[in-house]
Amino acid sequence: MIELKENITNNSIEKDYSKSISLSHRKKFAQFFTPFPIADLMAKWILGNPDLKTILEPAFGLGVFSRAILSHNENLSIKAFEIDEIIFANAKNIFDEFENVSIHLQDYMYNDWKNKYDGIICNPPYFKFHDYDNKNILKEIETNLNCKLNGFTNLYTLFLLKSIFQLSKNGRCAFIIPSEFLNSDYGKLVKTYLIKSKTLRHIFVIDFEENVFDDALTTASIILCANDNETSEVQFSNIQSINDLNQIQEIINSYPNKITTKQVYNFSELNPEIKWKAYYQKQNAINFKNLVPFSKYAKVVRGIATGSNDYFTFNQSKAKEFSINEKYLLPCICRAINSKSTFFTELDFEALKSDDKIVYLLNAVNSNDKNVISYLQKGEEEQINKKFLTSSRTPWYSLENRPPAPIWVSVFNRKGLRFIRNEANISNLTTFHCIYPKQTNSFTQINIDLLFAYLLTETAKQIFEDNSREYGNGLQKFEPNDINKGKMLDLELIDEKTKESILNLYKNYKIEVTENKNGEEYLKKINEIFIEKFT
Repeated sequence: MIELKENITNNSIEKDYSKSISLSHRKKFAQFFTPFPIADLMAKWILGNPDLKTILEPAFGLGVFSRAILSHNENLSIKAFEIDEIIFANAKNIFDEFENVSIHLQDYMYNDWKNKYDGIICNPPYFKFHDYDNKNILKEIETNLNCKLNGFTNLYTLFLLKSIFQLSKNGRCAFIIPSEFLNSDYGKLVKTYLIKSKTLRHIFVIDFEENVFDDALTTASIILCANDNETSEVQFSNIQSINDLNQIQEIINSYPNKITTKQVYNFSELNPEIKWKAYYQKQNAINFKNLVPFSKYAKVVRGIATGSNDYFTFNQSKAKEFSINEKYLLPCICRAINSKSTFFTELDFEALKSDDKIVYLLNAVNSNDKNVISYLQKGEEEQINKKFLTSSRTPWYSLENRPPAPIWVSVFNRKGLRFIRNEANISNLTTFHCIYPKQTNSFTQINIDLLFAYLLTETAKQIFEDNSREYGNGLQKFEPNDINKGKMLDLELIDEKTKESILNLYKNYKIEVTENKNGEEYLKKINEIFIEKFT
């Protein structure tokens, strides 16, 4: 056994590096370091391959995985890739004495396609589609793997797919990556490949109270794969504390046998089209009957995206500074913090306006006003017209077509979806999604007050939660289609007498709230009615 320095088998090296290198540089290269206890567990999965000789670490960083592996076996050949010259120089210095560790200053995604490895272990960079060479890397993947991927695919999943492709017979792969892809639209094609490859063995969804990666807002998952014929099943496990890491050790030690049959699925049972949280998290919707898609009653779309909020948004002071007449300004809720109540009224808007809050959007199409024209020229001088969104609009300063929505819904939350009744009838930015009620199959539009009363209940929030996307520290996100495709109780099945009861309770709740009272007892009674009717 090789005698490594004490600090090589902990995270002292990463901590020293983080102190000496700016956060902006680390974020530029998505350098979020893996805690050593987790790296060591992942290494043990790789070391469990009896044929293990060659190992690949595709996103090397400071080599925490290789350090873990070498602490157990000094005779393995390790090849690594890194693209940041600064961390590469640090890593070369750390591993200078190890002739069996070969580190290359190259982009893994464009290199080494023909080689196969007995073990691949990685914490890949977390980049969204607009932060990396999306077009060319996707082409590289699709050409070599013969599979089509979504243009919004996150880079970390591409590392995973390439690594699975490079596994030798009986080879093993261990990745720690955000669990986002399990429940996102772009993840459908990634999950399809995982099922088709039949290499996926275990997914551990880590949801610690604190983030696994410093400064990274994400819930992590550990993916274990094996290119063997030992099993045709995939198991999901939930890891909620450091103490649960022992569970991973037991599962690794017992492979291919399973220490529990909970949350185990055959490849044929896995559906890439759905959110995979259904396989590892209790679903609230199963407690209710007569559920329909939310899209039966309403359509959800995101709020207005300007492409440059600093330029397009105004308060009273800014309008005065540039002499922009109010008729060229669109009333708009621009920040979630500016709408704290369940009901947003004209009085609320006037109060924000008086407090000089940002409550307007420039609405300058077809304007001949000299002050507006001057402000547009200022935007072109600052190249606002060449930004990602503005460059695709004609004219560049035109607003997206979003009529005021009667209901807003929060994008991010920690306590369940937050719905707001837009009684001021103003527009909203992407801080909220827009909800537009629509005609049902019986060609009647749902009563908005009835719909809103339902949306305010705990029942509605719990059922929607099944379709959320989860990030670190309990943060949830809902994209418009997460809500559109989410389930809700079929309100058409409620009799007229019950509807009247609900609407009376809702009316009393609204009175309480507008008088700055709680009103929760009325929501509880509404919720009880829905539970009685639909459970």
